[in-house]
Amino acid sequence: MNGVPGRCDHVVVVGAGLAGLSAALHLLGAGRRVTVLESAQGPGGRAGRAERSGHLIDTGPTVLTMPELVADAFAAVGDRLGDRIDLVPLHPAYRARFADGSRLDVHSDPEAMAAEVARFASPEAADGYLRLRDWLRRLYRIQMRRFIDANFDTPLQLLHPDLARLAALGGFGRLDARIARFVSDERLRRVFTFQALYAGVPPQRALAAYAVISYMDTVAGVFFPRGGMHALPRAMAAAARDAGADLRYGRRVRSLERSGQRVTAVLTDDERVPCDAVVLTPDLPTSYHLLGHRPRRPLALRHAPSAVVLHLGTDRTWPQLAHHTLSFGASWQRTFRELTRQGRLMSDPSLLISRPTATDPALAPPGRHLHYVLAPCPNTAIGPSARQWRDLAPGYRDVLLGHLERRGLSGIAGSVRDELMVTPADWSAQGLAAGTPFSLAHTFAQTGPFRPRNLVRGTDNAVLAGCGTTPGVGVPTVLLSGKLAAARITGAPSGTTGRASRTAARTPTAGRPLAHDGT
Repeated sequence: MNGVPGRCDHVVVVGAGLAGLSAALHLLGAGRRVTVLESAQGPGGRAGRAERSGHLIDTGPTVLTMPELVADAFAAVGDRLGDRIDLVPLHPAYRARFADGSRLDVHSDPEAMAAEVARFASPEAADGYLRLRDWLRRLYRIQMRRFIDANFDTPLQLLHPDLARLAALGGFGRLDARIARFVSDERLRRVFTFQALYAGVPPQRALAAYAVISYMDTVAGVFFPRGGMHALPRAMAAAARDAGADLRYGRRVRSLERSGQRVTAVLTDDERVPCDAVVLTPDLPTSYHLLGHRPRRPLALRHAPSAVVLHLGTDRTWPQLAHHTLSFGASWQRTFRELTRQGRLMSDPSLLISRPTATDPALAPPGRHLHYVLAPCPNTAIGPSARQWRDLAPGYRDVLLGHLERRGLSGIAGSVRDELMVTPADWSAQGLAAGTPFSLAHTFAQTGPFRPRNLVRGTDNAVLAGCGTTPGVGVPTVLLSGKLAAARITGAPSGTTGRASRTAARTPTAGRPLAHDGT
């Protein structure tokens, strides 16, 4: 593995989001001095927090899987996940509701899920689910150790026996077709492929290898930190500070000072911070601008769809909602065409509804509830522009509330007491390319060694981290991106260490081991 040459005693990390904090903790654990520069007034990055009339609103990710990766970052500095965060396992992980009125609770426990699938579909479908679960487990094992938790310097690194094992598992077939080999019910297939909405590739065209995301959601389990998802970056920042990191908030980085091919200092509005190496976690265009170099690629970068998120503080809730509810429209393939090809808003939307106060009522004032409604939408490169969204937003808010009303959330519009709507215009204002928080789509040409590397030619001591680089989009992979960036500087080998799973398994707040079926 190529790394950063020369002296790397003091590392400046630009950005205190999950990637930057993960990098900081792993660097601190390797004995480096770390300064973190963050433009906001506190940690979090995209995992932010808004407060409105006593409602504590997570403005970023709402789903936490693979918490052993968080444990790994804490363990790097001799800390423990359970001492920092109270994690609650969610049962069910999701509730799926379909246009025909049927409902499926998604459990990570194999027996509970098999029983639920038998009730929902048939005993034969339950047998198929158990075979699917075993396939997902084997797929995850191969991909994590060789293709996800790995720094790539060349596609030739793919030439390993694990590539043949992945091919033997059908990883290079199509996702929907592979899932259909185990479960024929179209509704069930949606539960194991809906993640493609955020990866930016329709299940009919996505590689079956991307089912590893379904493993994280449906097998490894879904968790929620008390205090909301923003509690995660707050805890990571506290652990980094206690381990000696210099965390400086309200510092917008304007440029990098260079000597030849090395960055010698990071310049903010009002200070110069000398460094031996730098980790850049902003969105790729911003990082490339700071470096003064954009790598050439044979194909233009393609971004994932964006999302509209309607955060609602209400005076009531609806018992049919779990902590996470997937509300599927009747159409499915048409939805992907609208999002990824036609650049149109979903005519029959599939929505993710999160109700964090179901698990932590303290996130809202007494008698109030929080509901987050996430509607995938086209990014601004192929759909409405940021300027157009400023005009579209009020009407689309009413459209979404109308869909929810018709899907059983009666009286939802009248129950709203506080609200916050986030659209691609807001993502664009945060500097996110194509107005999407999901960064680059996970096409084959933008995955593994073909995704933008975390090393950039022309600069010897700068490393990238975040969802635009290795290994990709999502909380688990963003945490890994920070770890992999740190490994470029420290020379630590990539690949799972085993330390994380042992730490997580003995975390008392997790309530049970985090890995199943021998993983």
